[in-house]
Amino acid sequence: MSAVRVVVADDQTVVRDGLVTLLKLLPGIDVVAAASDGEEAVRLVAEHNPDVLLVDLRMPKCDGVEATRRVRADHPGTEVVVLTTYSDDESVLSALRAGARGFLTKDADAESIGRALQAAAAGQSILDAEVQRRLIEGAATPKPADLAGSGLTPREIEVLRLIADGLSNTEIARRLVVSEATVKTHINHLFAKANLRDRAQAVAYAYRLGLA
Repeated sequence: MSAVRVVVADDQTVVRDGLVTLLKLLPGIDVVAAASDGEEAVRLVAEHNPDVLLVDLRMPKCDGVEATRRVRADHPGTEVVVLTTYSDDESVLSALRAGARGFLTKDADAESIGRALQAAAAGQSILDAEVQRRLIEGAATPKPADLAGSGLTPREIEVLRLIADGLSNTEIARRLVVSEATVKTHINHLFAKANLRDRAQAVAYAYRLGLA
């Protein structure tokens, strides 16, 4: 199995250099470049075509959210994992809406960062415990108008709620007493209606609707 090729982006030199050194010690991770701002991060992604961009949120010239949006739009083969000190619900939601595959805070250890990079490269989403806690704390009280305007059926809303609770397709099928194929159909429909790309965005959407 080939190593996951990573571009690191952080405007703080000490943090950036520390991350590069740390990641180089992890098996299966290959740091191909490091950027000091969002503009450079986007340029380096275009130059090196990495599997994952590991990016901070608050950077000059182009912040992490905008860099994420541009990378996902122009280089869909590169996934994005956010690593930042900011875990408030708006930061999380903005990053996930922009297309980030994972979201970690900077107190994450090396192994957690490595797992997140490997997972993102494999098309999986990871939100660390602190981020999930912030989403829960920031969840708004459910508003009937939000659900009414979502265009989702009652069963799709139920499936979305179970996704936000962390259940797998198999577990959702057992909970609803339906086949796993039926669950996948509901998920495909709600993803299409809400313009969601993956389960991480679905979790963020569920919290925004007050379903979690």
